[in-house]
Amino acid sequence: MNEVTTIGLDLAKNVFQVHGVDASGRAVVCRQLTRSQVVPFFEKQAACLVGIEACATSHHWAREIAKFGHDVRLMPARYVKPYVKRNKNDAADAEAICEAVTRPTMRFVEVKTEEQQSVLMLHRTRQLFVRQRTTLINAIRAHLAEFGIIAGIGRNGVERLLLLIDGWMSVSLPPQRNACGHCRLSSCW
Repeated sequence: MNEVTTIGLDLAKNVFQVHGVDASGRAVVCRQLTRSQVVPFFEKQAACLVGIEACATSHHWAREIAKFGHDVRLMPARYVKPYVKRNKNDAADAEAICEAVTRPTMRFVEVKTEEQQSVLMLHRTRQLFVRQRTTLINAIRAHLAEFGIIAGIGRNGVERLLLLIDGWMSVSLPPQRNACGHCRLSSCW
């Protein structure tokens, strides 16, 4: 009985690790695959249960592998970790994924469609821009507070500080100097 019934796939940047077992739980496949070998490998396999840790690129690979009739299930990495039996490496992780995916109480992550992922990407990008803007505003406020220039919290409070920086209001700030001690307008810049 050498037919693979369950596969654990450990994703990586370049080399993926596959661990496959038959119905009795005996290891049948234990090998590395390059990125270009993944699709042909699963295309040749009979439809089976495939477990993957939910991480970067996992939704893409789940969609690609499911095209061949496999039942692909994604699991949070923290739920797979207890099944690692020995030192952490790609082969041990793939074996742990293979075992974890068969557990009846395992919680799975739904595979996202490309449309769902594109909307999430838009939200995450916006969140990144908002976080960067907030960081910049707080940094400007903190730097100018060192010179006794205080402004209100938030975007509205920083508008006053930006006017000060642009020189629209009179404020006494020391001239900016580089590491050599020369004025920023000198040839050292």
